[in-house]
Amino acid sequence: MTLSEEILPGTYREGSIPVLETERLALRAPRLEDAKAFAVLANDRRIAENMARIPHPYRVADAKDFIGTASKAAGQTHFVVTLADGTVIGTCGLSPADGDAPELGYWIGVPFWGKGYATEATRAVIDYAFTDAGYDSILGAARVTNPASRRVLEKCGFQWTGVGLCRVRALGSSVPVDRFRLERAIWASLKSWGRMRLVG
Repeated sequence: MTLSEEILPGTYREGSIPVLETERLALRAPRLEDAKAFAVLANDRRIAENMARIPHPYRVADAKDFIGTASKAAGQTHFVVTLADGTVIGTCGLSPADGDAPELGYWIGVPFWGKGYATEATRAVIDYAFTDAGYDSILGAARVTNPASRRVLEKCGFQWTGVGLCRVRALGSSVPVDRFRLERAIWASLKSWGRMRLVG
């Protein structure tokens, strides 16, 4: 990936969030104009039921709330995942968790499933977390009924640490999740996936 020092219009923190580029994707800060695309993609129960904080139905107002929070919240770094032509396909980012390690979160819109985009975006954010953000470890979780998400974490080097419960807003209840952790040393040994470029 490459880092852009240029501050683009759209959010309060956009200048502090780099643009990450991979072979097929660009990851950047959320912008208000992304709200409609988010609402179309995230308004799918298959996504909401696998994410802790996404409501269902998911409306433009929910997307604007997310963008506003992502723009201002300390300790959070959320990226919009886009194709090379600028098409928004999902999000990937880091949020505060217990201890010093942030938690990785991601979703990709259903029309774009099965193409490896989640893994590609996740690897870019992991590279950013261990290099530019300076973290020593990252946490992850996947519903036990979501093997595709588990495969993304495993392909990125995450190690299973146990089972826990996570409250899912769309369901109004807690569900069992597999918990994972990725240490910097393991990431360093898996750099065969190729480093993302910081734009700039």
